[in-house]
Amino acid sequence: MGMSLCVYCGSNPGNDPAIRESAVALGAEMGRRGHRLIYGGSHLGMMGALADAVLAEGGDVTGIVPRLLVEKEAAYMELKDLRVVESMHERKALMADLADGFVALPGGFGTLDELFEIVTWTQLRISMKPVVIWNVRGFYDKLFAFLDGVVEMGLLKPQHRALLREASSLNQVFEALTRPVETDGDKWTGRDIR
Repeated sequence: MGMSLCVYCGSNPGNDPAIRESAVALGAEMGRRGHRLIYGGSHLGMMGALADAVLAEGGDVTGIVPRLLVEKEAAYMELKDLRVVESMHERKALMADLADGFVALPGGFGTLDELFEIVTWTQLRISMKPVVIWNVRGFYDKLFAFLDGVVEMGLLKPQHRALLREASSLNQVFEALTRPVETDGDKWTGRDIR
């Protein structure tokens, strides 16, 4: 059996077809490889395209959606495994618990919120699962440049910056997910706290 991969992406489709196509390509490949999709449970935008692509290849999908979004009719109600939770905090915690690794596609505030929370958990060793950004058409170039600047300013250690793995192709996404997570131990003391 494959991995359970949590994918963060937009509930909007975006105006660049390549962005939506990345969600379809990732979902289809996950389905072919037998990986389960763990995601935010929406039928809209890239999220819906991703889930549809996994399902079209016979894959399994677990959607985790807060009740608020069910009430706004944004949930993918036809999913066999749709879990309704009470808050965004519950949603993110359950996604993190169920996943073996994380992939971020282009998205807005929600995608960035989820991405930075899980990489912070990795930095703190709350989670020791790989976090990969698929940098579709250079979407994340400015974010990477910003983070490199944060390192230069001494506010982020280079080894913690490296916890955000970059991929520029679908093959690189899956390769990056196979590498073990390494940190320099405790964020403050450097000691291994596992």
